[in-house]
Amino acid sequence: MIDQRNFTYMFYGFAAAWVIVTIYVGFLALREGRLRDELERVRRMVEDSGKKN
Repeated sequence: MIDQRNFTYMFYGFAAAWVIVTIYVGFLALREGRLRDELERVRRMVEDSGKKN
């Protein structure tokens, strides 16, 4: 049987894990956006260099 103290620790552990995962996913989304912007910038540079020749 789970007593109140164990349940409280389990709840706080779950909440902490949820916060960590949420922050991690947020950083992944931010990094993906930055990488997408960088790839678009590189694509435009390559296209522009091809037009000059």
